[in-house]
Amino acid sequence: MEGEPDPVTGMVYDLKRLKQILHERVVEPFDHRFLNLDVPPFDHVVPTLENIAVEIWRRLQPDLTAAGVRLYRVRVSDSGQTSVEVLGEPQ
Repeated sequence: MEGEPDPVTGMVYDLKRLKQILHERVVEPFDHRFLNLDVPPFDHVVPTLENIAVEIWRRLQPDLTAAGVRLYRVRVSDSGQTSVEVLGEPQ
């Protein structure tokens, strides 16, 4: 994330709130689901790491924008050796 650090806490965004948003927008809908059937848009988009990272971006950005914070990067890894990063606003 990018933004102005709070002068009191020094944080750009409240990490407790970020954890809550991640759980609501990403973990709960994705965890232990068959993405191809259970999680839109993957019912019509192949759930590659790249597409998953873009979808996570789309799910997180509205809450962060509303708080005056810009999402800088989303990194998704399916193992210790394979990962993808989305930097900047995805198309």
